[in-house]
Amino acid sequence: MVYLKSFQLLSDEVEYEMICEKKRIFNTLYPLKIFPTKEFRHIKFEPITIFYGGNGSGKTTLLNIVGAKLKATKKNIDKKGELFDIYVDKIDSYDIDEINLREIKMISSDDVFDYLLDLRAINNQVNRRKAALEKEYYNNKYNEGTTNLFAYEELKNEVDAKQMTVSKYIRTRLGNNNIIEQSNGESALEFWENEIKDNSIYLLDEPENSLSAENQVKLAQFIEESARFYNCQFIISTHSPFLLGLRDAKIYDLDEVPVKSKKWTELKNVRIYYDFFNNHKDEF
Repeated sequence: MVYLKSFQLLSDEVEYEMICEKKRIFNTLYPLKIFPTKEFRHIKFEPITIFYGGNGSGKTTLLNIVGAKLKATKKNIDKKGELFDIYVDKIDSYDIDEINLREIKMISSDDVFDYLLDLRAINNQVNRRKAALEKEYYNNKYNEGTTNLFAYEELKNEVDAKQMTVSKYIRTRLGNNNIIEQSNGESALEFWENEIKDNSIYLLDEPENSLSAENQVKLAQFIEESARFYNCQFIISTHSPFLLGLRDAKIYDLDEVPVKSKKWTELKNVRIYYDFFNNHKDEF
């Protein structure tokens, strides 16, 4: 599904007028002087569109500009500066069909890391609770009748401790607060699967971070299926070969001047992988 059909960045002339504005003094020109130097202005989108490039190529900046203009929701609100906001406000040429569009959301790799840290904190809390319950169990199991008979909870804990194993005693009191035993990669993949809904636009900033090669392949398959069967549109910044190989994705190579749309097999980063494995093919 293609909700966002096209988007036009500001021209070199408009950026120059912003720089010449005398009423304000800006500490940084960000995000100016990035895309005019790349001769890149007009973007056409497909169900899956990828911004590819090395560090500093502008792929995340481009994703942020599109997301800000579309008022995409995001978990972490970070100010990009007054000039960035002015830049976004001046953009007036983009084509989007919002009929049946459920949501527009931007998700960064930082959101995944925050999710993993939350899981770790939950596990730490559960571990502390388990240790306290284990101590409580043995205190009650070997209690020699000092419990207040009129204190129901104390009496129940003592009876349970004498009748249950330590694992069952702890398990019944933890309820659903169990240890999350997935790996970081499995939890990160679960995060993406929980975030993606049908009939929506998703702007994903380097979603491959924290994922193993195997899980990157799984994520790529999930994105393809979401675009094909659940009417989702994806705009992704990445240099992962597993995501660059997404079927029918339109890829903009931001390392090129002028920026061009390329096949994933033509990209420099992918060619490096190819040459490396080809040079070692006899070792497999």
